Amino acid sequence: MNLSDLAATLGCELRGDSSIEITGVAGLEQAGATEITSLHNPKYAPKAKHTRAAAILVKTYLEDIAPAQLLSKNPYLDFARALELFYQPPRPARGIHPLAYVAPTAQIGENASVGPFVAIGEHVTIGRDAVLHPHVVIYEGATIGDRFIAHSHSVVREHCRVGNRVVLQNNVVVGGDGFGFAKQSDGTHYKIVQSGITVIEDDVEIQTLTSIDRASTGETRVKRGAKIDSLVQVGHGCVVGEDNIICSQTGLAGSSILEKNVLLAGQVGISGHLTIHDNAVIYAQSGIGGDVEAGAVMSGSPAFDAREWLRAITAFPKLPVLLRTMRQLEKRVAELEASSVGKSHA
Repeated sequence: MNLSDLAATLGCELRGDSSIEITGVAGLEQAGATEITSLHNPKYAPKAKHTRAAAILVKTYLEDIAPAQLLSKNPYLDFARALELFYQPPRPARGIHPLAYVAPTAQIGENASVGPFVAIGEHVTIGRDAVLHPHVVIYEGATIGDRFIAHSHSVVREHCRVGNRVVLQNNVVVGGDGFGFAKQSDGTHYKIVQSGITVIEDDVEIQTLTSIDRASTGETRVKRGAKIDSLVQVGHGCVVGEDNIICSQTGLAGSSILEKNVLLAGQVGISGHLTIHDNAVIYAQSGIGGDVEAGAVMSGSPAFDAREWLRAITAFPKLPVLLRTMRQLEKRVAELEASSVGKSHA
């Protein structure tokens, strides 16, 4: 694509040679002479001087760099939009593969692509333009909206509901049984039937090997626009709010409620039966044991205000020296007190 056409498509101001032909998109250090790259984090600005890219997306004009520059209000977003112009994942051929099984009572919308070894159960409803890759399983009674994409080995369990434009990456399980057992008098565990469902609203994407458990009663719900990373566990009865970002290896115990725009970094643990309010940010490896107020930034385990945590973690390596100093001071005070008592008796 001609660089001037690319700039016009992205709505960016072009500074530099408009006739350059762009063949792809790459990172700052990997981009070649016919590719465009992006500087969306100012701390990497020194690397822009050494990039071999033909053009670079930037927020403000940079002096003394060779590539043409596309001035963007949001370079990271425009980088993503540029990627879509040069790469679209392959879509399987429309139609139902002869090696797929579709129950007679299932209803599948037009323009669907159903790959080999897909199994679709009784009374399933799937909207238009769906793509189901090989080995996807949709259990009985599930209801799924338009433009659904399910990658290999993903599963939607019985009676669960999935909205429009939902993407399930490989090995996602929507509506697996919640972890519920009642302890009996002999010490054994009696399984609690998980009679509820899981509901996934519109525009949700769930990455590989993530489980969204069904509720014991009622529902587990992932609300509109939430993005859930790989290896995440969402327990039964949880609510994941609108536009949440949940990063890898995070676990939500049952009945956790996340409100709008919550961000959970990697390996966060949520103890359950609590609420994290709007716009809260939880740093990586934090442990949350109680409600979190709106807009809070938390860190540590148990978690507390991230600014206080930074001061505490700075002091932590110094504790042995502080302890040794304190003991020396205690010893010195004791010696001075003993000396003072001796003099008073004399």
